[in-house]
Amino acid sequence: MIILRDISLRRGTKLLLEGVNITIQPGQRLALIGANGSGKSSLFALLLGELSADQGVIEGIGNMQLAHMAQEVAASALPARDFVWRGDAQLAALRDQLRALEDAGDFARAAAVHQQLEEIDGYSAERRAAMLLQGLGFADEQHERPVSEFSGGWRIRLNLARALMTPSDLLLLDEPTNHLDLDATLWLQQWLTQYSGTLVMISHDRDFIDATCTRILHIAQRQLSAYVGNYSEFERQRAERMAAQQASYDKQQRRIAEIDSFVARFRYKATKARQAQSRLKELERMQALEPAHADSPFDFAFPPPEKSSDPLLKLEDATLGYGQSSILHKVSLDLRPGSRYGLLGRNGAGKSTLLKSLIGELPLLQGKRIIGEHVHIGYFDQQQLEALDLHASPALHIQRLSPQAREQDVLNFLGGFNFRGDGATAPIAPLSGGEKARLALAMVVWQRPNLLVLDEPTNHLDLEMRHAMEIALQRYEGALVLVSHDRHMLRNSVEELLLVHEGVVEDYREDLSGYERWLLSRYASSKPGTPPGDNPAANNKKQQRQDAAAAREKLRPLRHSLQQAEKEMAHVESALAEIQAALQDTGIYSGERKAELAALLQREGALKANAAALEDQWLDIQQQLEEATALD
Repeated sequence: MIILRDISLRRGTKLLLEGVNITIQPGQRLALIGANGSGKSSLFALLLGELSADQGVIEGIGNMQLAHMAQEVAASALPARDFVWRGDAQLAALRDQLRALEDAGDFARAAAVHQQLEEIDGYSAERRAAMLLQGLGFADEQHERPVSEFSGGWRIRLNLARALMTPSDLLLLDEPTNHLDLDATLWLQQWLTQYSGTLVMISHDRDFIDATCTRILHIAQRQLSAYVGNYSEFERQRAERMAAQQASYDKQQRRIAEIDSFVARFRYKATKARQAQSRLKELERMQALEPAHADSPFDFAFPPPEKSSDPLLKLEDATLGYGQSSILHKVSLDLRPGSRYGLLGRNGAGKSTLLKSLIGELPLLQGKRIIGEHVHIGYFDQQQLEALDLHASPALHIQRLSPQAREQDVLNFLGGFNFRGDGATAPIAPLSGGEKARLALAMVVWQRPNLLVLDEPTNHLDLEMRHAMEIALQRYEGALVLVSHDRHMLRNSVEELLLVHEGVVEDYREDLSGYERWLLSRYASSKPGTPPGDNPAANNKKQQRQDAAAAREKLRPLRHSLQQAEKEMAHVESALAEIQAALQDTGIYSGERKAELAALLQREGALKANAAALEDQWLDIQQQLEEATALD
């Protein structure tokens, strides 16, 4: 149990938390939410011991195993898989100790380390790390690449995998889905539902919170309020609480007005003076209730396009890719005013290739790209943030786009994105990632596009900004092509879904919930951490009959393979038993038998690795048999 008692926390001159009291029970799954800058990351730093509270104490966290997802990782020559399994500090220390002992020829002590590794399942570390990497979208050939060769977003994924690899009682995740696509987000969702420890997660993805968390911690007005239920329940409860708060405030204001009126009338009348003084004391005792602030700080809309074309943009029988490498084939897409497409597909399937080909950043390898006379494209991806001028203000960024614009019009516009006062006129260098993302989006909106192409626009944005963006997109009159792992954003912003898979782009006939169910069912029926197959369109009845027939054909060789695996497992277990019996002989640790001991330990290690691989193979075959039998 973790108890925060009377916690106050200040960063610089800003008071983030004041007199906070909260209890976190073992095994609870909590989402920590609040506006950008409200103190969520600072509270994480407090739990991790990186910050000290200005007042109050935290109890119960001292003896817990903590795992957390770092937001940055230094360049490292370690292969990705090794970087991940080394997140288990105990395992890494034992492996390093074992290597040093064996290099020194100290096989007696090495034997004890072998035993410790076996007790913590250390021999399966590489396999478990590989499963995490696969689930988070890393291709098999990337597992041996040095960490230093990955871009920033992929390093964040490595940090997430490392955190999941770390044994923990308390898991702290800060925006874990920010750099994931939808498929990896759903894999992580499935993984977290099976996590047995206490989970505290910062997230602005409401569907992800709904699926993984059963408690909400909400930071607002320097207080931390607890709500039972997921995010949807939080919205309902908070609306009720705010309505009650507003009613209490209104009632209090009426009472204050009555007291003021009474005191003004009778304060200096001897017969009423005592009553007036009593009411003044009541006024002093009365707790000052702030009115409920339900209004979002964001209020913006896409202005109607000045001109438009129909169609705006077309791809005809296009081959898309890079250089001589083609990724998507025979792509035909017709974007007209009012078209609203969402793209689905696993990481690497070609979604970003399609978007960059649409905006003209990538030339077509074959086919035609036909542009309407009045098309005006607004494009957003995370690289837009890197192109911002850190020494310029938000207002200057907008003025550079439209030098003729009136300063007041620019400031009024930026106010809708919560850039007000100095926030609109000061350099953006100190701004957070979320604030820079808001500015980049504001620049897109300002240019009045009639075709919006958005690649993961919600990264770093808080829930209020995401909600405002959904409202703006719903009212947008132009065409929209959207890639997002935020299912709520997709569900409320697009009307048609396109599936990018196996080199093609095709209509996806089911809804987003169908795609989600298909992916989750594949994750549930495969080994943990194994990505599902690529095409949910195969989930129709005809395909099911074909799958059933193919599964029945597989039964005979599968059963034979299962028997073979069982025989090999028995052989390995017998050999291991013989070696372990030999290692119990104390004479084997004498100096004269050093070479024999080294050979036995080496053979034992090889057999244990073989046993783990055979067990994995047996489980895989058994799973295939069960699936084929179920389809029969």
